[in-house]
Formats: sequence, C-alpha cells, structure tokens
Amino acid sequence: MKAVVYRSPRDVRVEQVPDPRIEKPTDAIVRITSTNICGSDLHMYEGRTSFEPGRVFGHENLGEVVEVGDAVEKIKVGDMVSAPFNVSCGHCRNCERQLTNYCLTANTPGIAGAAYGFADMGPWQGGQAEYLRVPWADFDALRLPEDARDRQNDYVMLSDIFPTGWHSTEMAGLYPGDTVVIYGAGPVGLMAALSATLKSASRVWIVDRHPDRLRLAEEIGAIPIDDSKVDPVQFVLDQTNGWGADCGCECVGYQAHDPMGQEHNNDTLDKLVRSVKFTGRIGTVGVYVPQDPKAPDEFEKQGKVPFDFGLHWFKGQTQGAGQCPVKRYNRNLRSLIHGNKCTPSWIVSHELPLERAPEAYKAFDARESGWTKVVLKPQMSAS
Repeated sequence: MKAVVYRSPRDVRVEQVPDPRIEKPTDAIVRITSTNICGSDLHMYEGRTSFEPGRVFGHENLGEVVEVGDAVEKIKVGDMVSAPFNVSCGHCRNCERQLTNYCLTANTPGIAGAAYGFADMGPWQGGQAEYLRVPWADFDALRLPEDARDRQNDYVMLSDIFPTGWHSTEMAGLYPGDTVVIYGAGPVGLMAALSATLKSASRVWIVDRHPDRLRLAEEIGAIPIDDSKVDPVQFVLDQTNGWGADCGCECVGYQAHDPMGQEHNNDTLDKLVRSVKFTGRIGTVGVYVPQDPKAPDEFEKQGKVPFDFGLHWFKGQTQGAGQCPVKRYNRNLRSLIHGNKCTPSWIVSHELPLERAPEAYKAFDARESGWTKVVLKPQMSAS
C-alpha cells in the first residue's frame, strides 16, 4: 500500500509499504478515507524527536472497516469508524478509569500510553496510508453515524484535535459564563476555542500572530489577539479590570516562539500564569517532552522548563497537563456534530491526495498563509 514515510528531518515520502494484516483476533483493518496532518506531527517532521526512519506518520484517522478478527463482535465490515489517536486495550487499570491516554498495555513495559505513528508511543504504524490496523477494535474504534461518508472532514477531527481542545477546557475547569484565554490558534487552539463557545464561555480570547488563524477564531466569536502587535497579557488584564481570565489553555507546546522568532519553551506557560486570575485554572495540552536534544539551550535540552512557579504558586492557580483521553469525550462530541451543533471542519484549508503529503508537510511546517488544516484523502486520485 501507499503510505507517508519519515526518512529524515523535513524529508517525508510517499512509498510502498507492506499492507497491514490481522495479527490478533481483536484486530480490525480499516481502509483510510481521511487522515489529518497534525501540528504535533511537525515535531517529528522537524527532527525534534526520536522518530525512526521508515515509520509511517498519521494519528488522526477515519475510514471504513474492511476486515475484522474472529474475536471482534461489535465492529462490522462496512462500518465507518474514527480511530482515537490513543491506542488502548480497554482492560488495564488506567483504561478502566477512562485514562486511555495512559494505557498500561499498548506500549513497552514501563511506559504508559501509546499512539499511531508517533515517537516513543509504541510500535504502531500510522494511518497516513491506504490501510490501518486497529488493535482492540471493539473498544478503540468509534462507529460513526449514517452521515459519516458525507461529513468526513467533521468526523475526522474526533480522532484527536477536537477532543484535545475540549480536554484543555476540561483541565482548565471552564464553567458556563467563565472567561478563558487560549494561547495558540493552530488547529488544537481553534478546537479549544470552539469547545469554549460550546460550553457557553462569556468571552474567549485567543493569542497568535498568524492572520489566517486569527480570522478563523473570529468566525466562531473568539476575540483574536495578535501578539506581534500588542502585549497579550496586558490586553487580557485590561479587559478584566486587572484580574485576568478565569482560566486558560496552553495549545502550543515546547516549541513556542516569541514574536521575534526566538524559541522559548516557557513562553506561553509564563504568559498564561500572568494572564489568568488568582485561583484560576490552566489546561496544558501542547506537547512537552522529557528530552529535547535540539533545544536552543542546555537546560531545555533536558526537557526542563524555566517556569515561573513562584507567581503560579502565589496566585493559587491549578494546572492540568498531558495527552487527551480521546474516548472520554469522542462519543458526545460525535453527537454534537451529528446534531449540527458544531462544524469542526471550518478549519480545513486543504483536501489533498496522499501523494501530495510532502508538499503539504512543507507548507504546514512553514506556516504558509492559508495552510490551517490539511486532510489527506488516500482514495483521492493524484490527478
């Protein structure tokens, strides 16, 4: 089959790789019809992780079931399904507590949590390909409603970024009527803004410096803040009588840059501490890593962050962090899409055949104007 294969930093290629097969009776094989390029793929694309050459990218996957193992009872051939990026067994201690983001079975011993096509997240190949093996299919795969074939660009967001954006607002403890400031208007930040509006936040500020992303945020009622033109902390303080937002979401991660283009892994975290009120709450879903050998200084190379814990402590703030347990949210978010309460595909800028993945990675990594979210369609003709 054709698949998007990592070769070296900023070098991905569409190559022929072995077809996946049923390896255990609980497996299913899914013919991928939509698969997203995610912002977190760029950490690997840029060579900032230990992603191995020859691995297949892709953890935001949707498609049609074409084969099931003998032990699969719920999922049927012909079903359209969303595959959460978390590979999870469903029966370990963490999975039973809805912590599928930290499954104790799906990765190597001593590491909790696994994902498709992701560095340090187990052996699982990604879904930027024509087919994908889904283990523990009855537990993992989410069956989609009858409109799934026509609304793939909405439902494909259930595999990662819509639940992840929602999770950031959950960890931030957002209540109806709260104010929230979101750092990062990439796909996850935009989904956090969508989630906040669905939860009836009274005001949603979103900080970025890319006009195309800020325009998308404004379309759903968020208040855009261009941090290349104004101090975002002061902007939020001015709008809240000097106190700050009720809560905040970090949707950038360890490669955060200041407006001058200098990388500082503490940039958004420290600004959130200053932007959020005393006793406020912060949800951090941007990726941070234990080691970052290509970081700009020795401290950050060890995965450490020079975080302003003193002010964070003094203000009595709380912070949640980590990957999203997609299965905790994806059924309800599926219902919001099916019930026409939201249309997460509003962020999609490009639908492309698999063959154009190298071009798409290059443009998305360069933050070229207009490249806000790319959906690859393996069944789309290259012509």
